[in-house]
Amino acid sequence: MKQLEELTRQARGDAAPAMMAEQPVRWHGKAPASLTADETEVARVMQICNACRYCEGFCAVFPAMTRRLEFGKADVNYLANLCHNCGACLHACQYAPPHEFGVNVPQAMAKVRVQTYSDYAWPAALGKLYKRNGLTLSLAAAGALALFLVLTVAITGGLLHEPLAGNFYAIFPHNTLALMFGLVFVFAMLALGIGVARFWRDVAPGAASGPAVAEATHDALRLKYLDGGHGKGCNNADDAFTLWRRRFHHFTFYGFMLCFAATSVATLYHYAFGWQAPYPFLSLPVLLGTTGGIGLLIGPAGLLWLNLRRHPLQGDPDQRPMDRGFIALLFLTSLTGLLLLALRDTALMGLLLAIHLGVVMALFLTLPYGKFAHGIFRCAALLKWAIEKRQPDPLKLGAD
Repeated sequence: MKQLEELTRQARGDAAPAMMAEQPVRWHGKAPASLTADETEVARVMQICNACRYCEGFCAVFPAMTRRLEFGKADVNYLANLCHNCGACLHACQYAPPHEFGVNVPQAMAKVRVQTYSDYAWPAALGKLYKRNGLTLSLAAAGALALFLVLTVAITGGLLHEPLAGNFYAIFPHNTLALMFGLVFVFAMLALGIGVARFWRDVAPGAASGPAVAEATHDALRLKYLDGGHGKGCNNADDAFTLWRRRFHHFTFYGFMLCFAATSVATLYHYAFGWQAPYPFLSLPVLLGTTGGIGLLIGPAGLLWLNLRRHPLQGDPDQRPMDRGFIALLFLTSLTGLLLLALRDTALMGLLLAIHLGVVMALFLTLPYGKFAHGIFRCAALLKWAIEKRQPDPLKLGAD
């Protein structure tokens, strides 16, 4: 106990708190860098956790922590993105608030995690803008793009029309749609790729092997670390365990992937086989899109419900606008897409098509800067852990 008290005093810098944020730290052998206040807090709680080790079996963060005695900037960013914010360690911790040590791993990690999205964003200005105004920017972008497309359709006389048997290309020519969404998609992938490449380079991961890639992929697709370390699930509003957060994430992720698969199959049909849209309700693209759309209604609605109920100590309340902006765009994308599918053979198709396309474009334009990015950075952190655990432990302090 005395050792922990002395450790937390040193970590917090009680003797000179004003200087703590500016204290130079090691950064994998590079030139010294200064930790921000949020990064300093992660380093502090990790030093306390390293002395305690009670939560060592909960998730990958704690065994990764035991391989370090110091926590530089890259270490802190890596561990923050490895954390899945399940909340189990907060509820198990004897030093959590209101204890004077104030150890809150999920909240400290969440603050740094959102900082990484901004720090590694490309262009950087867009990352900072979205970090401060996630919900407003998401809805404003969707509204503005939808309005622009609605006005475009109205000017060309296609807003209210005779039923067109679901022929979207009678409203927007195929080449126009392909150009618009091709540019947006390429931009989103380029921005995400640059951001995660910067992150990957800074955390100094080492060489990836086939088994490490396979393990990281398996853990990411199963959301292994949303089980609380014991298979019972996360803590959301209280001490009760629940698997709903994991389930709603699965609905969201696999719903998104099914919708992406529907678009990919439709593209293959168009260019490889010359089969033009619209496709029948029982065709593969429509079945994939419908199933994915339903998943993207259930998942985001459930995540929003959990987000509204979650205790303020579990995570960073300041991130809720960003979280809810991404959730809102996913939900609206699915809702407008399913409505468009249901009413595609009516006079409302042109209006619904314009609204749906506007929402989808807003979703892709904001992907590199919001909660979608957390999935990419987390996969990179999981891969680093899979690589790292296969390397010799220089400290030999953790469990085998």
